[in-house]
Amino acid sequence: MPYTAPVRDILFALHSVLDLPKDAAPEAAPELDPDILAAVLEEAGRYASEVIEPLNRDGDRMGAKLEDGKVTLPPGWTEAYRQWCDAGWAALTGDPEYGGQGLPTFLNSAVHEMWNSANTSFSLAPMLTQSGVEAMEHHASETLKQTYLANLISGKWTGTMNLTEPHAGSDLGALRCRAIPQEDGSYRLKGTKIFITYGDHEMTENIIHMVIARIDGAPKGVKGISLFLVPKYLVNADGSLGARNDVHAVSLEHKLGINASPTAVLAFGENEGAVGYLVGEENKGLAHMFTMMNNARLAVGVQGVGVCEMATQHALAYARERKQGRGAGTEPGQMTEIINHPDIRRTLMTMRALTQGARMICLATGLALDMAKSGPSETRAANAARAALLTPVAKAFATDAAVEVASHGVQIHGGMGFIEETGAAQYYRDARILPIYEGTNGIQAMDLVGRKLPMEDGAVVHGFINELRQIGEQARANNAPELGRTGERVLEAAAALEEATDWLLGALATEPSKAMAGATPYLRLFGLATSGAWLAKGALAALGDDNLSAEEKRVRIALARFMAENLLPETAGLQSTVTEGGEAALALEPDLL
Repeated sequence: MPYTAPVRDILFALHSVLDLPKDAAPEAAPELDPDILAAVLEEAGRYASEVIEPLNRDGDRMGAKLEDGKVTLPPGWTEAYRQWCDAGWAALTGDPEYGGQGLPTFLNSAVHEMWNSANTSFSLAPMLTQSGVEAMEHHASETLKQTYLANLISGKWTGTMNLTEPHAGSDLGALRCRAIPQEDGSYRLKGTKIFITYGDHEMTENIIHMVIARIDGAPKGVKGISLFLVPKYLVNADGSLGARNDVHAVSLEHKLGINASPTAVLAFGENEGAVGYLVGEENKGLAHMFTMMNNARLAVGVQGVGVCEMATQHALAYARERKQGRGAGTEPGQMTEIINHPDIRRTLMTMRALTQGARMICLATGLALDMAKSGPSETRAANAARAALLTPVAKAFATDAAVEVASHGVQIHGGMGFIEETGAAQYYRDARILPIYEGTNGIQAMDLVGRKLPMEDGAVVHGFINELRQIGEQARANNAPELGRTGERVLEAAAALEEATDWLLGALATEPSKAMAGATPYLRLFGLATSGAWLAKGALAALGDDNLSAEEKRVRIALARFMAENLLPETAGLQSTVTEGGEAALALEPDLL
């Protein structure tokens, strides 16, 4: 089915729920008024539906291939990517000094949601490239910036992130990739990296690998990691391309999903060594790489939102057409469209509510990053703390939602969902990598509990919870019968989140293992409570918005009430799991599991 970009949902979330401030756009983009913002989103949606989405099914079936040392992508891929770059989408957030447009992160998140809905495999190349640009803008020397940034920002070259090695997984301190210093200030890298998204292809003339490695003689563990830039083709002094560097794709992974995205095993230095250039300081590579990873974590959360949206649209279209069973009032011998069955309606409401909640969390994270960078100076520190708090939630809650929503989509299709012809299975397969990308969701949960909750002795998280509570109070004080028990349920969820938070802050000092055992249920509790409150805020805004149609008001209010009365009750159980479930989770020693 064709993809329809949810422009109104995105704009409503930004303006009516997240209170998009006028100074959210960087100084480079003061012209980004509401009309321009809407026009950009409309054009992005048109491109996503007309150019990128039609490549999705064939891309999944045909996949990327490695033959005779070259990686080829499905037909139409290269042309669509170059058209995307020519339209300026690649340069959206780049530094204007190097040819970028300097537009804000929240806008980038919104348009990337559309790319991911239309074609998750396609979206991965620009996502990783932008993350590499972010790391270079913060940490690279001026020489490296002048040589590489303009072509990365324009999309003429793509970028990758090289962390994982066969023996190490997420344990970056165990990496073995070596960097050998050379007399000219460069390094020669030797080692193998796995799971490298768009690690090789012919879509662009050059690929710039961001690689963590250990300089010979560096300290062991994470303290000895450095970050290097390794081009596929060396770049001459005049900017032209030179010799092929000693980095090669030796295989492509055979994956569950995202088949058109070439996920490569890269060998660095099988001959004389791959020429690389230090980014930032020696032995500070992990800190530098986290600039790239945090950018990518929000971007992966946005991928989750994109899959949620497309899986929901697909299931909704099927439910409106598929006839099966008798509904209330159906004549004997006749069948009704399955969307009339209560359980299908409940499932579709679940899909829509989770999608809206995940979208709001990701947009809020991007907006906080923008305000931390270019908002009023007196609020920048607070916005940076908010972005830090929300980033693991955006990544993990949105990607868990993608798997859940895509699974619901398969279920709505019934047996037809389990076969490939309907397309529902692809969204589930594509979604399943997202909770693993850029630090598994368990790692995100541990980051939230271990690093983000203790910020400012808990003041950051408690301030956030207080905002959720205020929304609940406003909803409870409103006497609109359409809201049902929305306010009450939001307040109960905020209370559960606060109680779990207080317990975790205490347990981190006395029972850290039990605290970490509760990290994953805590993150879901956080995501649900936040989603419920923000959907409720949207409902309150809809009640007083005379510019909304009666139908749109009904939808926004009904979704908020559904989230509150059907999904938020889960938060009470999650709170109990966090505060009481740790001992049971750790009852068996590893050798008995």
